[in-house]
Amino acid sequence: MAKIADLKSKSDDQLSEELTQLKKEQFNLRFQSATGQLEKPSRVREVRRTIAQIRTLQNERKTAQAEG
Repeated sequence: MAKIADLKSKSDDQLSEELTQLKKEQFNLRFQSATGQLEKPSRVREVRRTIAQIRTLQNERKTAQAEG
């Protein structure tokens, strides 16, 4: 699971790229879950939370940039 400090040290482009990869993984995990092939159910939660952390960071940066 990605640590928030690791995410904060990444650039905006790196965060966007990681978000794209995580969304693809989330999609694949959903399919595995639906077909009963999911090996690590905890990974679904990890991916979902990491996506939320990245989106929160992006929003914080956007707000900070808008304020000055």
